[in-house]
Amino acid sequence: MPEITSREMNIALDMHGCPNRCRHCWLGCLPNGCLSEEDVRWAAAQFRDYLRPAGDEPFLTGLNVVTWVREPDFSDDYERLYDLEVELSDVKTYRAEWELLSIWRLARDGRYAEWARKIGVRTCQISFFGLAETNDWFHRRKGAFHDSLIATERLLDAGIMPRWQWFLTKKIIPDLGELLRLVERMRLRDRVGALGGEFQLFVHTPSPTGEARKIEHLRPNIDDVRSVPNEIIESSRKHLGWKEPWHAEAELVSEMLAEDDHLPCTYHPPTTLFFHMKSNWDVFANIGTAEHWWKLGNLKTDSVGDILDAYEQNRPPGLKVNYTVPRKELARRFGDLQGRVIYDVKSDLAELWVERYCEEAYRRSQPGSRTFRQ
Repeated sequence: MPEITSREMNIALDMHGCPNRCRHCWLGCLPNGCLSEEDVRWAAAQFRDYLRPAGDEPFLTGLNVVTWVREPDFSDDYERLYDLEVELSDVKTYRAEWELLSIWRLARDGRYAEWARKIGVRTCQISFFGLAETNDWFHRRKGAFHDSLIATERLLDAGIMPRWQWFLTKKIIPDLGELLRLVERMRLRDRVGALGGEFQLFVHTPSPTGEARKIEHLRPNIDDVRSVPNEIIESSRKHLGWKEPWHAEAELVSEMLAEDDHLPCTYHPPTTLFFHMKSNWDVFANIGTAEHWWKLGNLKTDSVGDILDAYEQNRPPGLKVNYTVPRKELARRFGDLQGRVIYDVKSDLAELWVERYCEEAYRRSQPGSRTFRQ
């Protein structure tokens, strides 16, 4: 990992958690905690006061503080927490640009959409995994599909353009025709057009990390996607900038086996560096997942300096694998030259291999393993 040179940094705290336990979430199924305003102020002060070794003044010239990691605005005090973010941040908030809101809250709080527009939100993305039964199964929450439809209506009423993201698995394919008819019945193209925009709809496969590694058996193959309507493919191509909509595993494995020693394996240093904190104060960067092998430290037991040093020196196994193990080595170990399942991009498949490599190493290190050494 290159040395951190940016004097601006972002921290996000999982203050109140999330109403969902989505089967595609890269953060996994974390327990909901309850961090306080004083906790947020304390964490911000730890980063703001950080001195580089041999430095005599704070390293950071700008800090952006976010009070959520999973579901934005899940707390009933969302307005107060937004004001707290603004108060503690030295740089402008990115909230409007992220185009993310709480779908759960949109369906329950009639004031929320108007408030979101007031802080600058003009577009909001909503995720679907299929029709009601399939969608709720993926969210692990009954009523999630209904919430998404209510959220869409409330966004439009507030002058915010909804954008629909569909996750392509074997389970959604039978629902695609009815989902398209739902778009027509709700007149989403006309209604978003009346707001001065174009209704955006796109589909892609889940990135196979975090919880999504457990649903790889639902990843479509080349034959499955032949029935995907061309309308969806073209709108996805437009939104995502696809040249080709997806690639079979066999094709990607062949390409990676022919590569030179490609490093980093998949994750490049993020252009905007975030440090995410779980409610138990474990710290992770916005590279990799929230699995054990990506943990940088714990803000209650480790200094900011130790955490940043772990990041720069690739101490977590996930970072070490990403920056020292070439993709073609992982392709030889995990790739299937006959594989017919599809991935949107080469990096998705490489991310899956990094996680499998780390998980195998982690299991071997545990007491009871034949390879464990005290």
